[in-house]
Amino acid sequence: MLSKRIIPCLDIKDGKTVKGIQFENIMDVGDPVELGKYYADQGADELVFLDITATNENRKTFAELVARIARHVNIPFTVGGGISSKEDVSVLLNSGADKVSVNTAAVKQPELINELAAAFGDQCIVLAIDTKFNGKDWLVHLNGGRIPTTIRTIDWATEATKRGAGEILLTSMNNDGTKNGFALDITRQVSETVTVPVIASGGAGSMQHFVDVFTLGKADAALAASIFHYKEIEIRELKKYLRTNGIFIRN
Repeated sequence: MLSKRIIPCLDIKDGKTVKGIQFENIMDVGDPVELGKYYADQGADELVFLDITATNENRKTFAELVARIARHVNIPFTVGGGISSKEDVSVLLNSGADKVSVNTAAVKQPELINELAAAFGDQCIVLAIDTKFNGKDWLVHLNGGRIPTTIRTIDWATEATKRGAGEILLTSMNNDGTKNGFALDITRQVSETVTVPVIASGGAGSMQHFVDVFTLGKADAALAASIFHYKEIEIRELKKYLRTNGIFIRN
């Protein structure tokens, strides 16, 4: 059995770590390199750094920031934001990232996933999906959640993994920043449908929410931001709680 993973997420805007609620009301919460190092020391299994405005403002994730992170952080980390070509991925991996996350560009050009998986290996390619429930179905959104599509989340996750995405980072926009719990239904649907690991994102507010997403949501990893940034939950204590509740988790 593979152990479940705890992954702090650091949303990056203008070189700073920020956090919002349902993708709005963005606030500065600190330096990404210092926070990344702190989480690594606390026992985080991996980190995700997402440039939340890179696609919308037609800006690439800064390779220099990735290089600084790599120098100070000793656990695997994923970088995303504005990635749309093999050249982008090559620069980020060569700068020290372990994986890259693709989102909008992959939806617009699905064959990009095939190209990236063939060039770098599917273990490096994380497909990020920003999804929102419209009352009837969970639909994919683009450009940092700003642009809705008619694409069903379950259909896109299935196609993308067949094309070579090695992992799914699934963010519920409805739950993001609310601290009311993860979107267990869509997380479970995707987890039961695809054959690659699924990272659940959006809504963590208590330690029990992590238990729920690992058991009821069948996620392989759980990602959170504000509860870690504001030290509402410490990673070491969270891992103790998970082990107590029968979740196989790394030390």
